[in-house]
Amino acid sequence: MSKTILITGAGSGFGESAAIGMAQNGHQIIATTHVSSQVMPLRHKAKELGLNNLRVERLDLTDPYDILQAQSWDIDVLWNNAGMGEAGPVWEIPIDLVRKNYEVNVFLPLVLTQGVVKKWVTEKKKGKVVFTSSMGGLFTPANWGTYVSTKHALESIAEALQQELAPYGIKVQTINPGAYYTGYNETMADNPFRWLDDSKHFTKRAELRKGFDDFFATPEGRMDPKEMIDRMIEIVPADTGKFRNVVPKVIEDMLKQHQIAAWENPI
Repeated sequence: MSKTILITGAGSGFGESAAIGMAQNGHQIIATTHVSSQVMPLRHKAKELGLNNLRVERLDLTDPYDILQAQSWDIDVLWNNAGMGEAGPVWEIPIDLVRKNYEVNVFLPLVLTQGVVKKWVTEKKKGKVVFTSSMGGLFTPANWGTYVSTKHALESIAEALQQELAPYGIKVQTINPGAYYTGYNETMADNPFRWLDDSKHFTKRAELRKGFDDFFATPEGRMDPKEMIDRMIEIVPADTGKFRNVVPKVIEDMLKQHQIAAWENPI
C-alpha cells in the first residue's frame, strides 16, 4: 500500500537515493533538504526520472518555521534521517561543538517528532517513526565518541518512544548503517582539523589523520552503499519488521559480540 513518507536529510547520500527508490516503488515522498541550494537539483532529478510523486522541500531543522510547516503535513511515515557529526578526542573537543552535534542529531529531530506524533494521536492515525541511527549507536570507537554518543541517545529515545506510542498504534524503528562509503564519514573525519592545534592539544594532527586514513583504507571503512539503500527502501515503508535494523549482517554480528564482551571489559 502506498505511503506518504517525509524524509529529512534527503539532499544527498542515503536519504536522496532511498527517496528516489521509494518513489519509484509508488510511495508519495516528501524529500526535504537542509539547505535551499539542494532543493532545485533534486526537483530537476525527480522531473528527469518522471517521479511526480517525489516532492522536494527545504527543511532546516534549525529553523523553527520550517519545523512548524513540516509538522502540518499529512504523512504516514516520518523518517528522521538528517544528521551531522563531530569527530576527534572527546577529552579535547570544544564543548560548543558537542552541544551543536546534540542539537542537530537529537534535540531538533525530537522537536519535529513530538509535533508529528501529537498530530497523529489527535487524529487517531497509526503512523510510523524511523530514526537513522548508526552502528555507532551500539558501540563507541575512540575519536568518534561525540558523534556516536548522539546516536546512543537516539537509540534510547527510540526505545522509549516505541513503548510509549504502542498504545496509539504508532510504530518506531531504527536503522543502523555500517561505515558505508557515501562521503558522510569521510567529511566527519575532516571536522577535528578545523580546531585541533598541535601547539595547544595533546592529540597530534598527524596521528589522528593516520588513524582515520587507516580505517577508511579497510574494506569495513569503504562498503558499497547500495546494499544499505536497498534495505532502507524496504524498511522505511514496511508495516512489519524489527525495531533495530543493522546492516550489513557482519556488522550486526560484530556489535552483538562487542556488547557481550562489554560485561567483562576490565578498566
